Amino acid sequence: MKNFDVQSVLLQVPQDLAFTFIADGNLLPMWAQAFHTVSGRYALMRTAQGEIEIDLEVKASAQYGTVDWVMTFPDKSVAVAYSRLVCLSQESCVFCFVLTPPPVPLEQLEGALQAQSKILAEELLTLKEIIENRSAQ
Repeated sequence: MKNFDVQSVLLQVPQDLAFTFIADGNLLPMWAQAFHTVSGRYALMRTAQGEIEIDLEVKASAQYGTVDWVMTFPDKSVAVAYSRLVCLSQESCVFCFVLTPPPVPLEQLEGALQAQSKILAEELLTLKEIIENRSAQ
C-alpha cells in the first residue's frame, strides 16, 4: 500500500508572490476544500464525515521556500502537510506538495490517500488559477 503522494503545479508568478499567498493560513479556505474557515491558529474543517475544529500551525520559511501545515486534532493526533516552492525563473516557480495519510486507524486508510490525492490535484489547479489571476491584476 502506497503511503504518500507527491504532486506539483507550475505557477506562472514569481516565487515570492506565490510564497506570500500559500504561507498565509487564513487564505487556505480559498483553495483547500476541507478548510471552511481559518482564524489565526484555529481552523474549522468540513469533510464528508462532518465538521471538526483543529489547531493549525503554519511553519513557513521564505529562505527555503517551505510551507508546512501542522494540524492537531481534538484527540491530540497530528497530521502534517509538507510543501515547497522551487524558483524556475523570475516569473515562474513550481509548488510541490507531499501528501501523507491522515491520522486515522489503519482500517480506515484503505482508499483514503487515493481519495485525498484526487482532491489535492483539484486544489492545486484552483491554487494556480487564483495566484495567477491575482498576479495579472
